[in-house]
Amino acid sequence: MTSALSTRIAATPVSELLASARDAGSIDRGVAGRLASEAPLSDLLAASSELRARGKGTVVSFSKKVFAPLTTLCRDYCSYCTFRKDPGQPGAHFMTPEEVLALAEQGRAAGCKEVLFSLGDQPERIFPEAREFLQRRGFARTLDYVAAMSELVLDQTGLLPHANPGVMDRPALERLRQSNASVGLMLETVSVRLMRDGLPHAKAPDKVPALRLRTIEEAGKLSMAFTTGILIGIGETFEERLDSLFAIRAMHEKYGHIQEVIVQNFRAKPDIPMAHHPEPSLDDMLRTLAIARLILGPHMNLQAPPNLSYADFPRLLEAGINDWGGISPVTKDFINPEAAWPQITRLRSETEVRGFTLRERLAIYPEFIPRDAFLSPNVRAHVKRSADASGYAI
Repeated sequence: MTSALSTRIAATPVSELLASARDAGSIDRGVAGRLASEAPLSDLLAASSELRARGKGTVVSFSKKVFAPLTTLCRDYCSYCTFRKDPGQPGAHFMTPEEVLALAEQGRAAGCKEVLFSLGDQPERIFPEAREFLQRRGFARTLDYVAAMSELVLDQTGLLPHANPGVMDRPALERLRQSNASVGLMLETVSVRLMRDGLPHAKAPDKVPALRLRTIEEAGKLSMAFTTGILIGIGETFEERLDSLFAIRAMHEKYGHIQEVIVQNFRAKPDIPMAHHPEPSLDDMLRTLAIARLILGPHMNLQAPPNLSYADFPRLLEAGINDWGGISPVTKDFINPEAAWPQITRLRSETEVRGFTLRERLAIYPEFIPRDAFLSPNVRAHVKRSADASGYAI
């Protein structure tokens, strides 16, 4: 940003910057910083809601999913994570194909359309137990195993896989593309600072921002519908949040493949190194969501997990979101096991009483379904059986 532009932004009243943001449907980095620090929250919420209405109308979506924790083994030691385990710890596990299929069948019986594969990142790199499990089944990498399990679930149940296996290289993405309706990787943050000793990513080699951005870019080159987002409250500054959101926007502007952006708030848990770390407040969450909508524009799908805001979750609608994410009638949130998902009936009532229509979507958003490049022929055939004419779930 030039010094002249910085001076102009600094001299412009916040109300005028916000009015311009509403008219333009997006903001640049300098304006984002000014609005984030100075705009009244009520004004930000009004502007973000206006943009959401312009691009998304009154529809708020969710996906009925079954959550498959393929493995809890992970080579990363993030200070905020309760999901990952070392071999021998309670809960350390690799799901067998039989367990995967049984869980998927349970989800199908409950009306789920999506199976979300969540798993630790590259555990075979440091744990011989992981290597042995994979080798017994003919696999060299966990990434190969999740692709095989995606193929199994798609072929045997028709549920649409969405794999979230951590950092992925191009060969892994190419194989996952054959069986996944979409894939995901939370960028979390572009802050390299958080990898310093004593900070949340110090012992997490797969949280190097450049590696995660490379995965997002490779998915874009392959035209794969992609879910990403930021994690707030882990020690990042608000400026670093903005940098992360602009990095995501730049990827989408280049490849057009980001189907949704999640803003996820840190929740402290008793058995993690960050057990006593302060959580972001609801106002902080609302401000971040509103700024995200202004940065990402009216047409991006913006999601916030309802279970992580507990009873306050309906207020997230005030900040411009248009999606609640995956809700499971079958499995808990294994990443945040203390935070139960709201019942779909309550999700519907709380959404509709505020003037919105709740619609069930698939693992791929409706606007990506007509785009030929974004689904393999095999996945497309299953999507057609699960989607109505508007691209939402039947």
